[in-house]
Amino acid sequence: MGRRSAVVAGLVSALAILGPAAVAQSAPWVVTQQVEENAAVVDRVVELTEQRTAVFVDSPAMGRVVQVQILHPKGNGPRPSLYLLDGVNAGSESDYQESTWTQMTDVVEFFADKSVNVVLPIGGLASYYTDWVQADPVLGENQWETFLTRELPPIIDGQFHGNGVNAIAGLSMGAQGAMTLITRNPDLYTGVAAFSGCMDTTRLESELAVRGTVASRGGNPDNMWGPPGGPAWLEHDPTVNAESLRGKDIFVSTGNGLPGPYEVGAPDMIEKVVIGGPLEIVSNWCTQLFQQRLDQLGIPATYLYRPYGTHSWPYWQDDLHEAWPTLARSLGV
Repeated sequence: MGRRSAVVAGLVSALAILGPAAVAQSAPWVVTQQVEENAAVVDRVVELTEQRTAVFVDSPAMGRVVQVQILHPKGNGPRPSLYLLDGVNAGSESDYQESTWTQMTDVVEFFADKSVNVVLPIGGLASYYTDWVQADPVLGENQWETFLTRELPPIIDGQFHGNGVNAIAGLSMGAQGAMTLITRNPDLYTGVAAFSGCMDTTRLESELAVRGTVASRGGNPDNMWGPPGGPAWLEHDPTVNAESLRGKDIFVSTGNGLPGPYEVGAPDMIEKVVIGGPLEIVSNWCTQLFQQRLDQLGIPATYLYRPYGTHSWPYWQDDLHEAWPTLARSLGV
């Protein structure tokens, strides 16, 4: 089987896993007016531990209160901020009480001794952390780019001693989201890390994967970036817009879908291989395309191609550890 055939097979398997809604016909597309850029305000603050705080932000863009949790060092010294994005479930596993990062990894312990704010938005199910062209009947109002890049940073810097230096990272859906946000807002971020993502939205296979992800949680992908082939899909394609990454610190990682140390002997091995294997095959293909694009542009990046590994959390914990030197350099810590 050729490489492209393997990718197509992986994508078909992934879409089958995501469900029939992933390939269903979408409803007509209507563009809504842009949200006015009013300032967000803090609704309330809950100190969870000495180094972990929940901030509930009343967001005009989102039209609701959004919870964000911040891991922060002790003391009041100035420090940079790392925005860390979730995957497709976006904290729904805990009924949106916390980020999946804090549920599934050692992120709290890992950053406990580091002079950096780690900003964990909670919510955004299948949203790609982007501004949707219109509200979705199932997924609601999603104006995540406005929230994360305009409304939230002044609050983080003001309340958590941020020094204005920011990097962004994410896994799977959040990997694509992180790359899209930095290419669209290059003046805001100094570095980026993407784990098991697809940094492409306009190739047929890639667009099908994105549409399948949104539809798998009941959303209509036309409500996100419009109909297939529309201009917004190109505008949100990190591969097409990769020139914006010049001068940034970049880390990208992926497995290849084969069983590895976290699958062999695990009680959920079959589930990880059957579901996570095809998803990671697609991520691997997308990562290679992204590297080819950066190489063509002469933009350096650090790549980690694991010779094994499915689309699962133990690998993303490892990836974050591996990415930290790159992120730390971009943050100046």
